[in-house]
Amino acid sequence: MDLVSALTLLSALLYGSAALSISLKLFDAQGPNPKLYLSLGSLAVLFHLVLLSNDIYVQQQLDLSLQNVVSLVALVIATVITVISFRFKANLILPIVYTFAALLLAVLFFLPASKHLVINTSTLVLVTHITFALLSYCILVIATLYSFQVNYINYKLKSKNLTAVNHLPPLMQVEGQLFAIMVSGTICLALSQFIGVIFIDNFFAKENLHKTVLSVIALAMYLMILLGHFFLGWRGHRVMILSVIATSLLTLAYFGSRFVKEVLLS
Repeated sequence: MDLVSALTLLSALLYGSAALSISLKLFDAQGPNPKLYLSLGSLAVLFHLVLLSNDIYVQQQLDLSLQNVVSLVALVIATVITVISFRFKANLILPIVYTFAALLLAVLFFLPASKHLVINTSTLVLVTHITFALLSYCILVIATLYSFQVNYINYKLKSKNLTAVNHLPPLMQVEGQLFAIMVSGTICLALSQFIGVIFIDNFFAKENLHKTVLSVIALAMYLMILLGHFFLGWRGHRVMILSVIATSLLTLAYFGSRFVKEVLLS
């Protein structure tokens, strides 16, 4: 087994172990052990970073193949949630994030290498656009996960099942974090679209039109959610459902056609 394969399996195992350590103790009287799952999660993130850095950046060029991009998204989300968890509880979100990362790495281990999409890092405008686009996607996925956590805590509080939320953060704290995260992600998404419209020549070309249209619709939906929350008091299920729809549109925009071309039709 080569080093890449070993790192892939080790990272997947650590992610899976971290997710399992939280899930098994999530509703236990003592709750999950933060030292254990944060240690396992941090090691998983570290090995994942070493693995991806070896694949994605070669001789001042970025290889943004579909596998590398999806792996990068999983790494960024896992890293951000892990860092947040050192200060705030995210016990409902962490198992989802870690399980997804573990399954993704397990799948990538068996998949053949995808087509390379090499981008020269000297093309600053394009790299900036891609950076903001991927960063916005990661942040907004995290916001969507937070919307599920808000609804779960709210449901358990309304049903007076306080033991189910003993090891979870306060509702108002999570809701505040949700909208702060969504504001940040929406700003990044707006910047990526602005850079694309102004500086990228083929942004509205036929082969990119569906990506542009879907991402603009997603941006409009995130703006609608934020305006609805701050001016009309939207929260709860409405925010969660709209967030899921907007994130799904963004996923289709960024990964839909590439998945069909590079995986299904390859």
